[in-house]
Amino acid sequence: MMPAPKRKLHLLAASMMVLAALSGCSSIKELITGKTADKVGVPAKLENITPSLAVNRLWTASIGSGENHLGIGQHPVIENGRVYAAAVNGGVHAIELSSGRQLWTFASDLPLSGGPGAGDGLVVVGSLKGDVIAIDAETGAKKWSAKVNNEVLSAPAVGAGMVFVLSNDGRITAFDESTGERRWFYESDLPPLTVRGTGGITIGPGLVFFGGDNGKLTALRSSDGNLLWSIPVAQPDGRSELDRMADVDGRPVLEGTTLYATSFKNHTVAIDGPSGQIMWDSEHGGARGLGVSNSAIVVTDPKGYVNGLDRNSGGSLWQQTALLNRRVSAPAVQGDYAVVGDYQGVVHWIRLSDGAFVARSNVGNAISGKPVAADGIVVVQSSDGKLAAFSLQ
Repeated sequence: MMPAPKRKLHLLAASMMVLAALSGCSSIKELITGKTADKVGVPAKLENITPSLAVNRLWTASIGSGENHLGIGQHPVIENGRVYAAAVNGGVHAIELSSGRQLWTFASDLPLSGGPGAGDGLVVVGSLKGDVIAIDAETGAKKWSAKVNNEVLSAPAVGAGMVFVLSNDGRITAFDESTGERRWFYESDLPPLTVRGTGGITIGPGLVFFGGDNGKLTALRSSDGNLLWSIPVAQPDGRSELDRMADVDGRPVLEGTTLYATSFKNHTVAIDGPSGQIMWDSEHGGARGLGVSNSAIVVTDPKGYVNGLDRNSGGSLWQQTALLNRRVSAPAVQGDYAVVGDYQGVVHWIRLSDGAFVARSNVGNAISGKPVAADGIVVVQSSDGKLAAFSLQ
């Protein structure tokens, strides 16, 4: 269990980040006084665009009351033609991707926050109270439950015969996929002050990769949790703990043997997964995660700028600055476009070749979680517990 002083600092950090998000402020002075001499931190007003891409809203669904201002970035997962989604209050839902037809609902009184993760016939969610629940992906029946020592804010990962859970105290716990029995755990150090949220988990051949609040990307052996390597995505630096925050809160993306990860400290890296060797390092990044296409890496920085990076070199391809301070989500890739959401529930499609806006839609409430895409369809989850699915015409 996290010692009380550090826990209080984490709670303070969470409160500060939520207040900053709500106010749009960019400094502690503004956060405390509510005064600013200029418009620093004010969300950019959206300029009208002429759509050049036809977007079709396929369906919408309500899954519960949502996360509201918890700042945990809840988002669904798509697996085998199904969307699995959880709400803080509302349980877990399975929905047919193509039609929006509800397949099953797993009712729960727990405040579900981490997940869902899906794979090997399981859907797994975590809660703000440290619960871990495994559900049969086909029927929605409960398979087993377990407990960790802290809240679970990111999706568990399912694979290699185990369920891997990263809790908010920096601990990875591996559970047997069939029984829920704990197999091993690994603990990482935490800085005094962090961004609200925890990094996602990525499974590779014989390996588990995860990003931490300490700014590092770590590889463990999936069978026993032994450390293989741990390297910084960005170095924490600065005079204050606020300046030093370098969280890696988005799930790393593994393409072949190359691992891509991004940090709140404005760094994105490409790493050789087996060895941990850095292949390139770009000074553009953000905490919530990234999108990967055949040619580009897309990241959203803390200011709301969306950046396209060359996948092979990390060099800058373009930067879209029109979403300044709009609390933009991590991007997904849908065909030839990046897709992001913002604090007003606006979904933006950005052309990967040049960073230009090509379409917009509105789902009505803030989108803090990363959109997810599969089979030509992108699904977004708003903070009030609504899902919306879009295809391209």
